[in-house]
Amino acid sequence: MYSNRPIPDGIVAISPFAEPQHANPHLRWHALRGEWVAYAAFRQNRTYQPPPQYNPLAPTRDPAHPTEMPAGDYEIAVFDNRFPSLAPDAHDPPALTVPSAPANGQCEVVVFTQDPQAALGRLPLARIELLLEVWADRTRRLTGRNHIQYVLPFENRGAEVGVTLHHPHGQIYAYPFVPPVPARQLAQEREYYLQHATSLLGDMVRDEAEDGKRVLYQDEHAIAFVPACARYPYEVWTMPTGPCSDFAALTPVQRASLARALKTVLLKFDCLWERPFPYLMVWYQAPTDGADHPETQLHCQFYPPYRTRDRLKYLAGTEIGAGMFAMDVLPETTAYELQQVDVRLEVAA
Repeated sequence: MYSNRPIPDGIVAISPFAEPQHANPHLRWHALRGEWVAYAAFRQNRTYQPPPQYNPLAPTRDPAHPTEMPAGDYEIAVFDNRFPSLAPDAHDPPALTVPSAPANGQCEVVVFTQDPQAALGRLPLARIELLLEVWADRTRRLTGRNHIQYVLPFENRGAEVGVTLHHPHGQIYAYPFVPPVPARQLAQEREYYLQHATSLLGDMVRDEAEDGKRVLYQDEHAIAFVPACARYPYEVWTMPTGPCSDFAALTPVQRASLARALKTVLLKFDCLWERPFPYLMVWYQAPTDGADHPETQLHCQFYPPYRTRDRLKYLAGTEIGAGMFAMDVLPETTAYELQQVDVRLEVAA
């Protein structure tokens, strides 16, 4: 449990389940793509869009029927996912015609608030700053466990992107390897750093700030913009403007600015559409290998599914089959729409 104020003693989280799940996911090697695929068939039994009275992320009201969340005065809670794709004690993968391995790792659920009707973008700036600190703390705690190599926090919001619980929450996946997408990004960043002795994302931020056409928020320490190379309509990147490789490296002023940038983007999404806006928010940071990574930059990428005001954008043949994204709306157009949305943030304490 985490809070900006002292958490009272005596808060106890009682497991809502009498027996452990005995999750035992495993990995299978995809030789053509050169990547691991996780298998966890027991996830078919996970809780799916329950009615409000059975919300497992709401605080416990009856100790005889506990939820995942204890009653008490705290702001954010983290617990192990009961239906994980990666598990610390995964073992004995099946013998197959392709290489297999235990899916060792960790999957955690991060509950942003006790209020089931809230949303991340509607929370106070102090809570969003606290969340950034929570992600830093979880990354530190997960580093070194079970050969964890990469920690990736994310939030799925909306049924359109597969959310099974609507209570505001995110997840953290801690992988025993660097997954393909951050691995590819890191390789590009590393090559750029070796050639230019500067950060690729740092230079992109400089160029976006100078151009200004796609910038949604900017102050001295953080920026949010629609990248000129966006692959999704309304894709937005948010990050510190100064060097910062992971959550733990954020300074207090960077954290405060990043919270303001993040909230601005989320409010613009909802205000533009005048309804809760679905998205996948993914945070990328340095690997947990203990090495310095001056080439990389902490940042998040938003992947919203909307293409126009009345149609959804889903991945199709060229995106899934070829890996080349085909866009029928310009980043400058979606950036202009979002720029026209006026939002007001509360004054920082």
